[in-house]
Amino acid sequence: MINEFVIFVKKGNYVYYFNGQMPIYHHSSDDYQSFKMFVSQLYLCGNSSQSDIVRAFGISSSGLKRWVKKYQEKGAGGFFHKSRSRSSPVLTPDRLNEIQELLDAGEDVEHISEKTGVKKNTIQKAIYQNRLYKVKKR
Repeated sequence: MINEFVIFVKKGNYVYYFNGQMPIYHHSSDDYQSFKMFVSQLYLCGNSSQSDIVRAFGISSSGLKRWVKKYQEKGAGGFFHKSRSRSSPVLTPDRLNEIQELLDAGEDVEHISEKTGVKKNTIQKAIYQNRLYKVKKR
């Protein structure tokens, strides 16, 4: 029970929410994003107070405040957007081999950067991470 009007029931792998006898929402019991979206909506629509939600689900009030803020700024979709994927790596295995051959030939990092189009600090980072090896001058 969330309050005298809104209740929730876990049945099988789903959580069902009711306002009186009227079902208002359901989601899979392991769908945390839907849960966060719905409790934010309950609060913003005035169906439940923050303290009712915190008490009923055992969540922190600061967490609920963050979810409500996200809902206000981005809407329901804010809970379901995929995070941005990283761009493809600049130093592919072929590119690493090419740069390593130039390093083995004794070329300096700045010249290799100009020749290959790979940023100087990217090459230096790969050397620091031991993905590339710089020939020591005698």
